[in-house]
Amino acid sequence: MNERQKRFVDFYIQTGNASEAARKAGYSEHVANVAGSKLLTKGNIRAEIDRRLGELKTQRTADTQEILEHLTSVVRGELTEEVVTNSGKKITAKVTQRDRLKAAEMLLKVNGAFREQVDVKVDSSTLFVETLEKIWSKDNVGANP
Repeated sequence: MNERQKRFVDFYIQTGNASEAARKAGYSEHVANVAGSKLLTKGNIRAEIDRRLGELKTQRTADTQEILEHLTSVVRGELTEEVVTNSGKKITAKVTQRDRLKAAEMLLKVNGAFREQVDVKVDSSTLFVETLEKIWSKDNVGANP
C-alpha cells in the first residue's frame, strides 16, 4: 500500500466518505469519486479499513471483565461522582447507597446467585374444559346433524 492509499484509509476512517477521503488523501477533485470507490474495492485497503475499525470498536467497547470490575468498585464504595448541591455548588461525593445496592444486585444476577422466580398458576379444570371444547368443535365441523 502506497502513502496516498494509507492516507485514504486514515481519512476514510475519520469521515466514512470515500470521495472526501480520496480528496483529502491527495486525489484530484475530478477523479476523487471514482478513486474512492475503486480504493474501497481493493482487498488490501478494505482489509486495513476493517482491521482499523475493529481496533477502534474494541477500544470503545467495555468488555465483561471491565464491567464486572466497575460494578465491584461501586459496591465497595470506591468510586466518587460529582454532585450539584441545592445551592448550585459542585462537590465530589461517594456513590450513593442506592447505587451500591443496584450494583450488588447486578453482580449477583451475573454470577447466578440471584434469580427472580415467577409463580405461574393454571386452573387445570378450565384448561381441560377449553381443550375438550376445541376438540369437539373440530370433530363437529362439517358433520351433518
